Amino acid sequence: MKKVAIVQSNYLPWKGYFDMIAAVDEFILFDDAQYTRRDWRNRNLIKTPQGTKWLTIPVKVKGKYEQTIRQTEIDGIDWQAAHWTALQLNYRRAPYFNQISELLAPFYMRSEVTHLSEINSKLIGLVCEFLGIDTKISSTSDYDLAAGRSIKLADLCVQAGASEYVSGPAAKAYIDTKVFEERSVAIRWFDYSDYPPYPQLWGDFTHQVSIVDLLFNCGHDTPSYMRYVSQ
Repeated sequence: MKKVAIVQSNYLPWKGYFDMIAAVDEFILFDDAQYTRRDWRNRNLIKTPQGTKWLTIPVKVKGKYEQTIRQTEIDGIDWQAAHWTALQLNYRRAPYFNQISELLAPFYMRSEVTHLSEINSKLIGLVCEFLGIDTKISSTSDYDLAAGRSIKLADLCVQAGASEYVSGPAAKAYIDTKVFEERSVAIRWFDYSDYPPYPQLWGDFTHQVSIVDLLFNCGHDTPSYMRYVSQ
């Protein structure tokens, strides 16, 4: 039984995103979806002594955001040094700062990527490699897209040869399950609840931060605080 998840790419997503990747056989980045402002596509949260802080990649926006994530271009290069400086300042006291710096610093120091989806994909790939996640990661650009939200997702599953579609619980509000039943694709709702806390800097514990927070604080012990990543 092949399991597939189809999710929009995020910038340095949280641990649950990577747990979903590890739980399926193929993870399809839905980068043909419309780019949305003030969302997770080009930003994420880190912890600081003053509370959580957004790291945001500046992007070029056309009209009323009538562009896909894949079409979205980065606006300048200064953000790379700014983001890396922010990570250094706020995580240099973390136990695994040096180890994770070796993973991330080369990207921020030398990356010449010009589009948001490429940045997201590269960083997701780097983290997956570090965590030993060998799930196939593809993009909607590798497939033919049908019209209609539920039909589009179900058809992607069929094209990928999947018999099970793994989705976040928020999708219950809009997915037409009959479309999947007609194509003999089962739906499983991913459970993001009950993650254990881990050693974390700067005040009260919070789960809703980028995976880098967990990586800097726990290093190779990161899988101990996730469900589907093998140790």
